[in-house]
Amino acid sequence: MTFRYLLFYKPYGVLTQFTDASGADGGTPRPTLKDYIPVPSVYPVGRLDRDSEGLLLLTNRGQLQHRLCSPQFAHPRTYWVQVERIPDAAALNQLRNGISIQNYRTRPAKVKQLSAPPPLPPRDPPIRYRKTVPTCWLEMTLTEGKNRQVRRMTAAVGFPTLRLVRSGIAHLRLQGLEPGQWRDLTAEEVKALHQLLR
Repeated sequence: MTFRYLLFYKPYGVLTQFTDASGADGGTPRPTLKDYIPVPSVYPVGRLDRDSEGLLLLTNRGQLQHRLCSPQFAHPRTYWVQVERIPDAAALNQLRNGISIQNYRTRPAKVKQLSAPPPLPPRDPPIRYRKTVPTCWLEMTLTEGKNRQVRRMTAAVGFPTLRLVRSGIAHLRLQGLEPGQWRDLTAEEVKALHQLLR
Protein backbone atom coordinates (compact mmCIF):
# COMPACT_ATOMS: atom_id res chain seq x y z
CA MET A 1 0.00 0.00 0.00
CA THR A 2 1.25 3.47 -0.88
CA PHE A 3 0.92 5.88 2.02
CA ARG A 4 -0.23 9.43 1.29
CA TYR A 5 0.31 12.49 3.45
CA LEU A 6 -1.46 15.69 2.43
CA LEU A 7 -1.55 19.24 3.74
CA PHE A 8 -4.76 21.19 3.13
CA TYR A 9 -5.63 24.82 3.82
CA LYS A 10 -9.19 24.47 5.08
CA PRO A 11 -11.31 27.51 4.28
CA TYR A 12 -13.86 28.98 6.65
CA GLY A 13 -17.20 27.14 6.57
CA VAL A 14 -15.86 23.79 5.34
CA LEU A 15 -16.60 20.67 7.39
CA THR A 16 -13.58 18.55 8.38
CA GLN A 17 -15.15 15.43 6.88
CA PHE A 18 -15.92 14.05 3.42
CA THR A 19 -19.72 13.82 3.77
CA ASP A 20 -22.40 16.03 5.27
CA ALA A 21 -25.21 14.18 7.01
CA SER A 22 -27.45 17.27 7.00
CA GLY A 23 -27.47 17.27 3.20
CA ALA A 24 -28.68 13.65 3.17
CA ASP A 25 -31.60 14.65 5.41
CA GLY A 26 -32.88 17.17 2.89
CA GLY A 27 -31.05 20.16 4.36
CA THR A 28 -28.78 22.41 2.35
CA PRO A 29 -25.50 20.55 1.87
CA ARG A 30 -22.47 22.26 3.35
CA PRO A 31 -18.99 22.25 1.80
CA THR A 32 -16.84 19.27 2.83
CA LEU A 33 -13.33 18.02 2.15
CA LYS A 34 -14.72 16.11 -0.84
CA ASP A 35 -15.27 19.45 -2.59
CA TYR A 36 -11.52 20.12 -2.50
CA ILE A 37 -9.55 16.88 -2.21
CA PRO A 38 -9.92 14.24 -4.97
CA VAL A 39 -7.60 11.74 -3.25
CA PRO A 40 -9.40 8.54 -2.15
CA SER A 41 -9.12 6.93 1.29
CA VAL A 42 -7.31 9.73 3.13
CA TYR A 43 -8.68 10.98 6.42
CA PRO A 44 -8.02 14.09 8.53
CA VAL A 45 -5.68 13.84 11.49
CA GLY A 46 -7.67 15.68 14.13
CA ARG A 47 -10.28 18.29 13.37
CA LEU A 48 -10.84 21.96 12.72
CA ASP A 49 -14.24 23.41 13.52
CA ARG A 50 -16.36 24.58 10.63
CA ASP A 51 -15.78 28.20 11.66
CA SER A 52 -12.00 27.76 11.93
CA GLU A 53 -9.50 27.89 9.08
CA GLY A 54 -6.03 26.70 8.29
CA LEU A 55 -3.77 23.71 8.24
CA LEU A 56 -5.14 20.20 8.14
CA LEU A 57 -3.07 17.03 7.76
CA LEU A 58 -4.66 14.06 5.99
CA THR A 59 -3.31 10.54 5.54
CA ASN A 60 -4.32 6.98 4.73
CA ARG A 61 -1.88 5.67 7.32
CA GLY A 62 -4.10 4.74 10.27
CA GLN A 63 -1.25 4.23 12.76
CA LEU A 64 0.06 7.75 12.16
CA GLN A 65 -3.43 9.19 12.44
CA HIS A 66 -3.98 7.41 15.76
CA ARG A 67 -0.62 8.45 17.21
CA LEU A 68 -0.95 12.11 16.25
CA CYS A 69 -4.45 12.29 17.74
CA SER A 70 -3.38 10.66 21.01
CA PRO A 71 -2.95 13.16 23.90
CA GLN A 72 0.07 11.26 25.23
CA PHE A 73 2.27 12.32 22.29
CA ALA A 74 1.45 16.03 22.77
CA HIS A 75 2.66 17.31 19.40
CA PRO A 76 2.44 21.09 19.07
CA ARG A 77 -0.27 22.86 17.10
CA THR A 78 0.11 26.59 16.42
CA TYR A 79 -2.79 28.99 15.88
CA TRP A 80 -3.17 32.61 14.85
CA VAL A 81 -6.02 33.98 16.91
CA GLN A 82 -7.73 37.33 16.37
CA VAL A 83 -9.38 38.38 19.61
CA GLU A 84 -11.68 41.19 20.62
CA ARG A 85 -9.90 43.93 22.59
CA ILE A 86 -6.21 43.93 23.62
CA PRO A 87 -5.22 41.34 26.25
CA ASP A 88 -3.07 42.59 29.11
CA ALA A 89 -0.05 40.76 30.53
CA ALA A 90 -2.17 39.08 33.22
CA ALA A 91 -4.52 37.55 30.64
CA LEU A 92 -1.61 36.34 28.49
CA ASN A 93 0.02 34.75 31.53
CA GLN A 94 -3.23 32.99 32.42
CA LEU A 95 -3.33 31.47 28.94
CA ARG A 96 0.35 30.46 29.20
CA ASN A 97 -0.01 28.84 32.61
CA GLY A 98 -3.22 26.95 31.93
CA ILE A 99 -6.79 27.80 32.86
CA SER A 100 -9.87 25.87 33.92
CA ILE A 101 -12.55 25.44 31.28
CA GLN A 102 -15.48 23.06 31.65
CA ASN A 103 -13.98 21.19 34.63
CA TYR A 104 -10.69 20.74 32.78
CA ARG A 105 -7.38 22.53 33.28
CA THR A 106 -5.50 23.26 30.09
CA ARG A 107 -1.82 22.42 29.75
CA PRO A 108 0.69 25.27 29.68
CA ALA A 109 0.82 26.93 26.27
CA LYS A 110 3.10 29.28 24.38
CA VAL A 111 1.28 32.56 23.85
CA LYS A 112 2.52 35.84 22.39
CA GLN A 113 0.88 38.95 21.03
CA LEU A 114 1.79 39.61 17.39
CA SER A 115 3.00 43.10 16.52
CA ALA A 116 1.18 42.95 13.16
CA PRO A 117 -1.58 40.81 11.65
CA PRO A 118 -0.31 37.57 10.10
CA PRO A 119 -0.14 37.32 6.29
CA LEU A 120 -3.63 35.94 5.67
CA PRO A 121 -6.17 36.50 2.90
CA PRO A 122 -9.41 38.19 3.97
CA ARG A 123 -11.98 35.83 5.42
CA ASP A 124 -15.18 35.15 3.48
CA PRO A 125 -17.45 36.18 5.11
CA PRO A 126 -15.48 38.80 7.05
CA ILE A 127 -15.47 38.83 10.84
CA ARG A 128 -17.80 41.12 12.76
CA TYR A 129 -15.96 44.38 13.45
CA ARG A 130 -17.07 46.98 15.97
CA LYS A 131 -15.69 50.47 15.39
CA THR A 132 -15.23 51.22 19.08
CA VAL A 133 -13.63 47.88 20.01
CA PRO A 134 -10.03 47.16 18.95
CA THR A 135 -8.78 43.69 18.04
CA CYS A 136 -5.39 42.05 18.15
CA TRP A 137 -3.71 38.87 16.99
CA LEU A 138 -2.15 36.25 19.23
CA GLU A 139 0.01 33.27 18.33
CA MET A 140 -0.86 30.30 20.54
CA THR A 141 0.91 26.92 20.52
CA LEU A 142 -0.90 24.11 22.33
CA THR A 143 0.03 20.47 22.89
CA GLU A 144 -3.56 19.28 23.18
CA GLY A 145 -6.70 19.62 21.12
CA LYS A 146 -9.87 19.66 23.19
CA ASN A 147 -13.10 20.61 21.44
CA ARG A 148 -13.11 24.37 20.66
CA GLN A 149 -10.28 24.77 23.17
CA VAL A 150 -8.69 27.97 21.84
CA ARG A 151 -12.04 29.76 21.68
CA ARG A 152 -12.93 28.65 25.20
CA MET A 153 -9.53 29.69 26.55
CA THR A 154 -9.63 33.22 25.16
CA ALA A 155 -13.27 33.67 26.22
CA ALA A 156 -12.42 32.49 29.75
CA VAL A 157 -9.93 35.35 30.17
CA GLY A 158 -12.33 37.90 28.66
CA PHE A 159 -11.10 38.20 25.06
CA PRO A 160 -13.45 36.36 22.67
CA THR A 161 -11.99 34.83 19.51
CA LEU A 162 -13.13 36.48 16.28
CA ARG A 163 -11.00 34.52 13.81
CA LEU A 164 -9.01 31.32 14.30
CA VAL A 165 -6.44 29.99 11.85
CA ARG A 166 -4.23 26.95 12.47
CA SER A 167 -0.84 27.91 11.07
CA GLY A 168 1.24 24.91 12.11
CA ILE A 169 1.14 21.23 13.05
CA ALA A 170 4.49 20.23 14.57
CA HIS A 171 7.06 21.24 11.88
CA LEU A 172 4.45 21.66 9.10
CA ARG A 173 3.43 25.19 8.15
CA LEU A 174 0.61 26.92 6.27
CA GLN A 175 2.90 29.06 4.12
CA GLY A 176 2.72 28.32 0.39
CA LEU A 177 -0.95 27.30 0.39
CA GLU A 178 -4.03 29.39 -0.31
CA PRO A 179 -7.47 28.57 1.11
CA GLY A 180 -8.79 25.47 -0.62
CA GLN A 181 -5.38 24.30 -1.86
CA TRP A 182 -3.65 21.06 -0.89
CA ARG A 183 -0.31 19.40 -1.58
CA ASP A 184 1.58 16.21 -0.78
CA LEU A 185 4.18 16.38 1.97
CA THR A 186 7.79 16.34 0.81
CA ALA A 187 9.98 13.34 1.63
CA GLU A 188 11.79 15.45 4.24
CA GLU A 189 8.50 16.45 5.89
CA VAL A 190 7.35 12.82 6.04
CA LYS A 191 10.67 11.76 7.56
CA ALA A 192 10.41 14.47 10.23
CA LEU A 193 6.82 13.41 10.92
CA HIS A 194 7.92 9.84 11.59
CA GLN A 195 10.76 11.01 13.83
CA LEU A 196 8.22 12.98 15.85
CA LEU A 197 6.46 9.75 16.75
CA ARG A 198 9.45 7.79 18.01
